[in-house]
Amino acid sequence: MLKVYPLNVLFLCTGNSARSIISEAILNDIGNGKFSAWSAGSSPSVKPHPDALTELLNRGHSIDHYYSKSWSEFKVGPKMDIVITVCDNAAAESCPIFPGKSIKIHWPAADPVAVTDQDLRSIAFRNVYDMFYSYITKLVSLPSEALNDKTILQNISDSGIY
Repeated sequence: MLKVYPLNVLFLCTGNSARSIISEAILNDIGNGKFSAWSAGSSPSVKPHPDALTELLNRGHSIDHYYSKSWSEFKVGPKMDIVITVCDNAAAESCPIFPGKSIKIHWPAADPVAVTDQDLRSIAFRNVYDMFYSYITKLVSLPSEALNDKTILQNISDSGIY
């Protein structure tokens, strides 16, 4: 059984510059006190991608405290209840061991940073935001007993369990 609220959720990606930062911001803002979200990367960028920050600002999120960080920062705490990889590269990597028992799931998304055309990249960032907003809205609406069921959490994205 998971701990009492808030549940700590860590979003992992390779660079921690876009998808994981966007997910962290969404969950922190709509989590209704049930969740504390964090994000990190296996090879973090120097800073979040400017288009990720722009998308968050356009959607009404504060970006003041979001920065790219290594997943090694979370080896000692806080204890994570749910760890969600949001890119296939991070899902394929050997994740560090995090304190406590965490449920690990994968919500894959194409990397909007990889889109070279600026207009198309803006669309890609909007699409990634919309996708994660949909997933996280479903997560937040789950009854508390479902939050310790890996299959239910994985099925939010309709992708396979890893």
